[in-house]
This record gives sequence, structure tokens and C-alpha cells, in this order.
Amino acid sequence: MGRKDSSTTKLPVDQYRKQIGKQDYKKNKPILRATKLKAEAKRTAIGIKEVGLVLAAILALLLAFYAFFYLRLSTDMDSDLDPDED
Repeated sequence: MGRKDSSTTKLPVDQYRKQIGKQDYKKNKPILRATKLKAEAKRTAIGIKEVGLVLAAILALLLAFYAFFYLRLSTDMDSDLDPDED
């Protein structure tokens, strides 16, 4: 039972290691924070590929819309210009 009291006291080497670890963590904390922020920004950033794909999709949609109405109106105009109708 006497050994219980001796186990609660820490060795000076362990205390020293703990103190060094705390100092090292304090020193590296801003670096770790900057690394985390950089990784977060990289994960959430919109890439050039995504922007290009969205613009290409919008352009294709507008082109299809224009072609549909161009063909629709050009066939209506041809029937209005027929001289045989008069």
C-alpha cells in the first residue's frame, strides 16, 4: 500500500518532457492553424473546371434556344412569302 503514494509523484524527466511538448505545441500552433485554413480553402474553392462547365452549359442552352426559334420562325416566314398563295 505504500507504493500508491510513490506512483503519484512524477519523475523529473517526465515533467521535463511534458514541458517541452507544451512549448513545442505553442510554437507550432500558428503553423498548424494556417495549414488547416489552407486545406479548408482548397476543399471549398470553386475550380476553373466547374466555372468552365457551367458557362459551357449555359452557352449550349442559349444556342439550342436560338436555333429552335430561328428554325421555327424561318419556316413560318417561308410560307408567308409564297407567291402561289395570292
